[in-house]
Amino acid sequence: MTTPLLTVRGVKTFYGRVMALKGVDMNVNDGEIVTLIGANGAGKSTLMMTICGNPRAREGTIEFAGSDITQLPTHEIARLKLAQAPEGRRIFSRMTVLENLQMGATTGAPAEFDRDLERVLTLFPRLKQRLNQRGGTLSGGEQQMLAIARALMARPRLLLLDEPSLGLAPMIVRQIFDAIKALNAEDGLTVFLVEQNAYHALKLAHRGYVMVNGLITLSGSGRELLERPEIKQAYLEGGRA
Repeated sequence: MTTPLLTVRGVKTFYGRVMALKGVDMNVNDGEIVTLIGANGAGKSTLMMTICGNPRAREGTIEFAGSDITQLPTHEIARLKLAQAPEGRRIFSRMTVLENLQMGATTGAPAEFDRDLERVLTLFPRLKQRLNQRGGTLSGGEQQMLAIARALMARPRLLLLDEPSLGLAPMIVRQIFDAIKALNAEDGLTVFLVEQNAYHALKLAHRGYVMVNGLITLSGSGRELLERPEIKQAYLEGGRA
């Protein structure tokens, strides 16, 4: 029997008077990779930010590991072992790679820092060569690797990834998706992935959801969604690169 790690029920989120999420229902089970696809402006990033407490859901409930986190502040949610690599990376550009990773470890286990550091540097060997380099001097792909590595230093039970492939070369995208797959297969890490690259995301995911205008309109296994004619037409045709 599958156990939901994250449950979202009837969530409505507003920006001022504009309703961005219109009653979202979804769940992520322990050990799964779940992806959320949709057009630009559909509300995908808003859902991810709402899960992390900023903005807050005005209606509905969000539960993580059996606890209601709907009204918790973001820093308390992070302590519950839910970590996010946000859209746009948002690394600390003036800090070195190592200092960024140390910031990620503030909610981790201090005694395990060296082991956790070795783990993320094995996953992303390029960061090992850049440890003393400032984050702002890294390439876009290296910054994305650093954003994911920083989130992993918190030892999360659930990793939220917002548009990890955005603006990156296909070879770097493959490296990042391979790393996500390895984290799930080898460490059992649960991953919730928001992604515009529907082809790569649905190939990777156990299950997927489709969002249109702040509502979930379709769900199914990654393979099922890849085969649906409306998904192919809306998100995949010409978009396999």
